[in-house]
Amino acid sequence: MLRLLVLVAALTFTCAHKGHNHHGQSGSTETSPSKDPVTVTPSGRIRGSWLQTRRGRRVQAYRGIRYGAPPTGELRFQPPKPILQYTSEVDARTEGPACPQPVIDPDYYVDEDCLRLNVYAPEKKPTKPLPVLVYIHSGGFYSASGRSDIAGPDYLLDRDLILVTINYRLASLGFISTGDKHAPGNNGFKDQVVALKWIQRNIAAFGGDPNLVTISGCSAGGVSVMLHMVSPMSKGLFHRAVSISGSPISQVAIRLHQKELAVKQAQLLGCPIDSSEAIISCLKTKPWRDIGNSLDNMFTFGYDPVLLWAPIVEPDVGQERFLTENPLESVQKGRMHPVPYIIGQTTKEFFWKAFSILGNENYTNIMNSEWERIAPVSFLLPPEKSKESANRLKQAYLGGKPLRNDSVTADGLGKLYGDSVIGFGVHRLANLMSHRSPHKVFYYEFAYIGNHSHYEDPVTGKPVGAAHHDDLIYLFGLTASFPIIPLGDTLDSATVDLMTGIMYNFAKNGDPNPLEGGGPVWPAMIPQRRQFLRVSSPPTVHENMFEDRFRVWDELYPLQY
Repeated sequence: MLRLLVLVAALTFTCAHKGHNHHGQSGSTETSPSKDPVTVTPSGRIRGSWLQTRRGRRVQAYRGIRYGAPPTGELRFQPPKPILQYTSEVDARTEGPACPQPVIDPDYYVDEDCLRLNVYAPEKKPTKPLPVLVYIHSGGFYSASGRSDIAGPDYLLDRDLILVTINYRLASLGFISTGDKHAPGNNGFKDQVVALKWIQRNIAAFGGDPNLVTISGCSAGGVSVMLHMVSPMSKGLFHRAVSISGSPISQVAIRLHQKELAVKQAQLLGCPIDSSEAIISCLKTKPWRDIGNSLDNMFTFGYDPVLLWAPIVEPDVGQERFLTENPLESVQKGRMHPVPYIIGQTTKEFFWKAFSILGNENYTNIMNSEWERIAPVSFLLPPEKSKESANRLKQAYLGGKPLRNDSVTADGLGKLYGDSVIGFGVHRLANLMSHRSPHKVFYYEFAYIGNHSHYEDPVTGKPVGAAHHDDLIYLFGLTASFPIIPLGDTLDSATVDLMTGIMYNFAKNGDPNPLEGGGPVWPAMIPQRRQFLRVSSPPTVHENMFEDRFRVWDELYPLQY
């Protein structure tokens, strides 16, 4: 299996590519009736193709639809320009490109002209408009895409809904920020806003209800979802929200710019760094492939920090701003667009990062000898009191002992990676929203261990825990990495039914209940009783998720909920 990204197993989302042609076909079963589906939208006529779900339902698939003008030439590093009208019929029968990023397979379709989305709809237009589920992909804001080999409709379109998956610009091309008019930042998020506006204009033509839109996302996509809930640009564009293993509110401070990354990008490509104008002007002349392929050299230590590019509070230089204040402040002061909300994390999240460190003697030695320098990078610690925090966390997770390549160290280091990158932020956001939102907040832990995982034991080839992104295995066809789950695979198949049922019920009614298969009632989280659903076989309800571990984080970074 060819890996789409050089980093993915060591970073955020494992994307693989199985040698499709240049434009790539869906992992869903292609069907070839005599007539392509055609939808006439307010923006123009769009021609699609037919796919088939795992239960044999025929699905209309419209892939690679441009929602924004190609962000090339002078439009590079600029806010997206929406496409309001197509001048001719749109051929949406095959995949569009992923946005620039490192690839191994030279035939995998990557291009800067990547502001595309996919729409999947049932075979026949419904008599009543269907709920719309929008998925914003993961990948640390520097990898992956909304293509159907990474986020396919194979499972969700067995439900009566419309699925839309979107691309957005990545890494420097999407998130470069210099803190001034030359690159105020957040263009990747503004791409998402333009896609959501396209959906509002056009989704009714596919049978979707523009007044029943659920935005969902995993990891970086989950961060994006919460940011749309506080962005003035996103108001009125959605009606429910789902953050899977992602939160913009954590120990990591929201910044006003990331000029140091702009400088590093410029240096890697031989550009001057004496001013923001010089950096941006020079980078506009560089081939997009060179910018995308430079990603590996942007990291500090062993592909850390996992989170490089981040949302920033934009300076007001006359542009429409995606973020005008710290999201924490927005939530605390009630300046948000509250909607029913699901948020969750997996049991082991980034536990496998421990193996990538402990299995490399050089990395282990560096982390041991330079803990106070490396730990703040790897565990995303704010610069204020970073040494004190690093040592406190070392005591809490590792008993204050040096790293060793043994199971005890691996367990502690794995939990530290998972909690610092994902877990604590999700915990903090779930608690904050349960205090501040007027709508229900549903919290979950994905604990199910099936036949596949994004981290499998290299010796046995079997999963060892519910890792980051493993919940996606039961929501989407991830044919780049895993086979479609057969109907006869009792537990895995039942988990597909459970997860897609949760999404469908929530998209339709704003409540994930009742659970498929007669599971327990999933109670909303309230401050006085912090209940959550553990997705396992069978699903169960519990309280106070991982709060024994998160206590040290709450003490280091106190917050009045």
